[in-house]
Amino acid sequence: MAKPIVAIVGRPNVGKSTLFNKLIGQRLAIVEDTPGVTRDRIFGNCTWQNHSFLLVDTGGIEPSVDTGILLHMRQQTQLAIDTAQAILFVTDLKSGVTVADEEVADMLRRSNKPVFLVVNKCDNVGNQPAELYDFYSLGFGDLYPVSSVHGHGTGDLLEDLCKVLSFPEESEEENDRISVAVIGRPNVGKSSLVNRILGENRMIVANEAGTTRDAIDSDVDNQWGKFTFIDTAGLRKRGKVEDGVERYSAVRSLAAVERAQVCIIMIDATVGFTEQDSKVAGFAHEQGKACIIAVNKWDAVEKDDKTMGVFRQQLEEDFSFMSYAPIIFISAATGQRIDKLMELICAVDSQNALRIPTGALNELLARATARVQPPSDKGRRLKIYYMTQISTRPPTFVAFINSKALFHFSYERYLENQIREVYGLEGTPIRIESRERGEKK
Repeated sequence: MAKPIVAIVGRPNVGKSTLFNKLIGQRLAIVEDTPGVTRDRIFGNCTWQNHSFLLVDTGGIEPSVDTGILLHMRQQTQLAIDTAQAILFVTDLKSGVTVADEEVADMLRRSNKPVFLVVNKCDNVGNQPAELYDFYSLGFGDLYPVSSVHGHGTGDLLEDLCKVLSFPEESEEENDRISVAVIGRPNVGKSSLVNRILGENRMIVANEAGTTRDAIDSDVDNQWGKFTFIDTAGLRKRGKVEDGVERYSAVRSLAAVERAQVCIIMIDATVGFTEQDSKVAGFAHEQGKACIIAVNKWDAVEKDDKTMGVFRQQLEEDFSFMSYAPIIFISAATGQRIDKLMELICAVDSQNALRIPTGALNELLARATARVQPPSDKGRRLKIYYMTQISTRPPTFVAFINSKALFHFSYERYLENQIREVYGLEGTPIRIESRERGEKK
């Protein structure tokens, strides 16, 4: 079961992005005193009292606008609402209840989702102003006065929000099926690949970008094992293929990444790497998923004996942030290397779930530190007392050390490379945390 999703919605310039940044604890969303700054949805992990959920920042809703970028922003927000378990409806105390607020409220009531009415910019501590009570007219019951700048009132909001969310249980048994999300830009052949693996045309396939609108799950049992393939929604809406529109429907694709174990990042060989490929792959990397980069339509590329090597080298540079991901050249249309792709799915999934015994890990650590001495600063040297693995999916390790300041990123990367050299871990990111002696978890 994946993390629940919570969408932050409201009209423009009520402080949605500021609240988003405050709740996730980092400045991820751009904040300016200008309506419409947030256009793409932004995702961040929010944690409250050992509960973790995915928070989605959306662009402002202008219900009365039917053209241009504001229409696209409203459409992307609607997708976020459809996918979310709960909604934070943000309003502005200083502006009072506006006609736009009432129209957004009508839109949210139709969603049949739990809605938390957040009245932002309540910056003064103490008795709330009389204007606050005007917001009861929107018909959502309890109000949550907050200051997204200072953080006042966010604790009560998160407390009640977590009560309505469905969180995965730690003891939940793992499904014996490998869940695989097929992700990528429009028209790269995601549905064609799933159809090829299924052996039937279960997904509509067309040259028109954005044919697939929803994430569709399909179970497959074959000689490699049991799988659930998630063919994710296209990043453009049918009939709306002009520049910029494809941004607004990524939410379902990213939600599919969240609940998958393995992500196949599909690249169009006839187009090559794009910025959108980097964004989608980056989300899968951040979520710690096992990843495979599949270059589709390889049959349509004019090539010689050097073409694949040159293409691979360029992709390794483009995806340098996830150098662990294997690259495979396939054709969903002809079935080229689909067998090899299935083998890779099984391999990277097992690597993502690999657990290394503490004794073996510390033997590796001893050899690594003997080969390359830990860094020092002003006569004080980093000491790594021992290392242990605390979780899988992705493999996550904790190094107990004498000083976090001495544990440089370069040495952390060196240790990661040493672990990969011995244990492989192809296709999965690795996390290495550090704790000073005596530091609580």
